[in-house]
Amino acid sequence: MVFKKAIHKGGGSMLRLGVIGTGWITKQFVEAAQENGSWELTSVFSRSIEKAEQFGREFSENVKGYRDLHQFFSEGNFEVVYIASPNSLHFEQSRQAILAGKHVIVEKPACSSPAEMKVLQRLLRRYNNVYYFEAARHFHELNFLKIKETVKQMDTIQGATLTYMKYSSKYDDFLAGNEPNVFSLNFSGGALQDLGVYLVYDAVSWFGLPDSVSYTATKLRNGIDGKGLALLNYSGYTVTLNVGKIANSYLTSEIYGLRETIIMDNAADLADVQLVDGATKRILTQKTAANPMAAEVSDFTSILQDPLSLDNKQKMEDWLAVSVQVNRVLYDLRSSANIVFRADKEFR
Repeated sequence: MVFKKAIHKGGGSMLRLGVIGTGWITKQFVEAAQENGSWELTSVFSRSIEKAEQFGREFSENVKGYRDLHQFFSEGNFEVVYIASPNSLHFEQSRQAILAGKHVIVEKPACSSPAEMKVLQRLLRRYNNVYYFEAARHFHELNFLKIKETVKQMDTIQGATLTYMKYSSKYDDFLAGNEPNVFSLNFSGGALQDLGVYLVYDAVSWFGLPDSVSYTATKLRNGIDGKGLALLNYSGYTVTLNVGKIANSYLTSEIYGLRETIIMDNAADLADVQLVDGATKRILTQKTAANPMAAEVSDFTSILQDPLSLDNKQKMEDWLAVSVQVNRVLYDLRSSANIVFRADKEFR
């Protein structure tokens, strides 16, 4: 299936966008897409048609709302879908999108398990004209890539400690006796899936696939992980991941060389990164865009505006390979802590 796109006045092709979900993260993505100048929001899916239509009106009077997913994919005037639903729904919605011939940008984590990921990989081989991206925003930022380049240049790696612990606005609701999606086993939630995915992307991208992993989780009343400590074991060193959604941490993150150390203000935001060797400090970071999704939107745009390029197809395949590895590490970590999602049971 080949999609016809309107030609943008600037010379590139306009990309018609459909979105699933109407939360703050979807709004941030659409804003980044509009700032890019090559996207047009046309369709919104929500379980509430009122929410879908209200969300659409924030951007254009021409956006159509849907509450039926089949109708959204069959009638919606878009070629790219951005999926920002609860984690457990990512797989099935991505599967339907691929079957409908839509390019997919799915929020992290892309899937609940390697079993789900394998199904999507098989589908993508059949529908090889469809592009599929996991929206791990920091993976596309220049500062992330600069750290990866610097790590490769270090003669010795002796480990790393990466921290991302942020008190969730949904935790008060959980403490009140409710079960928001982000703290639910039924919706593939928890600290590791929500914030730990950033740290796993860091580790896999900068150091490669670990030899073995383990996760010591602080479990809440329903068995979900509120926070935890993960160990990723490599040949000769260990990478420690400190992650949580029920407390705040203000610790920096570090990568240890021999005498030099890479110091990050935050292992997910990467706004301030320095290479320190004794009294010598070198700034590694560049100023980032105000919208943290700008870098990934720019990357997705350049590929989707030229979908027949073999180089672009290879780039997507390379990114997908990292997504598959991250998915595997996340699964192995929570399996080591005996955290079982409903989605796991459905694939047994």
